[in-house]
Amino acid sequence: MQATLFVPAPFDAIAGGPIYNRAIVAGLRDAGHAVNVVELSGRHPLPDDVARGSALTAWRALAPGALALIEGECLPAFAGLADELAARGAVGLIHHPTSLEIGRDGRARAELRGIEMRLFPVLRRIVVTSDDTAQRLREFGVAAGRVAVVTPGMLHVPRSTGPALPGCRILSIGNLLPRKGHDVLLRALARLRDLDWTLTIVGGAHDAATAAMLPALAAELAIGERVSFAGAVPPTALEPLWAACGLFALATHYEGYGMAVAEALRRGLPVAVTAGGAQAGVVPASAGVIAAPGDHDALSKAMRRIVYDRAVRLAMADAAWRAAAALPDWPTQVRRFAAALEL
Repeated sequence: MQATLFVPAPFDAIAGGPIYNRAIVAGLRDAGHAVNVVELSGRHPLPDDVARGSALTAWRALAPGALALIEGECLPAFAGLADELAARGAVGLIHHPTSLEIGRDGRARAELRGIEMRLFPVLRRIVVTSDDTAQRLREFGVAAGRVAVVTPGMLHVPRSTGPALPGCRILSIGNLLPRKGHDVLLRALARLRDLDWTLTIVGGAHDAATAAMLPALAAELAIGERVSFAGAVPPTALEPLWAACGLFALATHYEGYGMAVAEALRRGLPVAVTAGGAQAGVVPASAGVIAAPGDHDALSKAMRRIVYDRAVRLAMADAAWRAAAALPDWPTQVRRFAAALEL
């Protein structure tokens, strides 16, 4: 079977969605399926003329008989092709509806929601990465029977041994965007200045205002010397940071799944997260703490004992390691993805 996946350029971006996309494409190709990846230029998901032109050109070049698979970030660029998407039986790959992205103004979110309300129902099938996203699609008029859930797979990674130095070394992974809630995490940790901790935030500066605001906020909260911003780090270069980590934290407002949280569990690390979207559902109560999105006070209170007490962290680390054993691997999820596409 031949399939074409439309994605925003670049395909090799360092973020959870692109990592998922690359793993699925590689697995399908290994299984003998012909999968072509088309990178669309321009601005996404709020498409400009370049994005719309790129989508139209790519659509017109789609090989006869090829299954059209459109990643949700670039789906709005196809807004003028709704009838053709329906006639072709196009399939959507939705990590989360783009209209749920925190940080966009109300007009932009309303525009995206209108587009998604029109396009989601015309797709023959939609593959999502969590049960939470599947449920959210009902708000967009998508029948449950047309949605397939294929969560990310897990690599076989080494268990983190934790820091050799005293104190709690905290790692957070997420691009510098309003949705990731790094400001919430900084405010939570500022209330724990009496404890011994450091924080490393890994993520590209995808939003210039957020990237400028976060270091300034850390300085304002008098924790600037404890917080480092590592920038965009390729997955292979993350190993030293994982190895030195004793706690993973992410205060996101919304996640379609939470791949970094799942990887933290897979590495045997306790986690401190917010219940934004699907990520809280990945975390067993014995392996971490969960606070409401945006509530830095509650997150701080929940984190205090973990940051203070190494024995608590170690017990949670064991629970995380045991729980993660039940997470599926990539070969299993690729087979499920292929079945969802009826390949």
